[in-house]
Amino acid sequence: MKRIAIFASGSGSNAENIFHYFQGNQEIHVALIVCNKPGAGIISRADRLGIPVLLINREDWMHPMRVVEWLKMNEISYIVLAGFLWLVPKELITAFPDKIINIHPALLPKYGGKGMYGEKVHEAVYKNAEKESGITIHLVNEKYDDGMHLFKHSFPISEQDTPESIAEKVHELEYRYFPSVIEKYILQK
Repeated sequence: MKRIAIFASGSGSNAENIFHYFQGNQEIHVALIVCNKPGAGIISRADRLGIPVLLINREDWMHPMRVVEWLKMNEISYIVLAGFLWLVPKELITAFPDKIINIHPALLPKYGGKGMYGEKVHEAVYKNAEKESGITIHLVNEKYDDGMHLFKHSFPISEQDTPESIAEKVHELEYRYFPSVIEKYILQK
């Protein structure tokens, strides 16, 4: 059984979608939520779903071997970033080589990097009058949004679109594709 830890900082809608996708799966199980924001919506979602939560702070992140030890104690095989905004330290990447998966709400390499997340991405896409946007699912390395791409999916942007409608379309793609891409990647390893 491959055990996933989902790292999230926000409401946790992607994490919940991933949990439901793998519920009852005989090979992959969402075993832990790791959150860096006390009071984030993901915490109450995880509680409702019966998923244990590990709440970490900056001090823990500055000593990443603590986090690695907690993940190993929970027999975690893979890490999935679902709206987690901190840069993953080298020690975590070394402990989980090619086993940390992230989703980005744009077509990388455009609109990636430090500070490019959520609404900031959609506003930049809109402001620059892009003709398309989408999602990129990738492995994590030591730079923001720089790891090997596993999957991309795009959609056209019309003149009627707004940053909010672009965000809605991106969320639909995230919910539709993120869990199955995770599953495919894990099962082929």
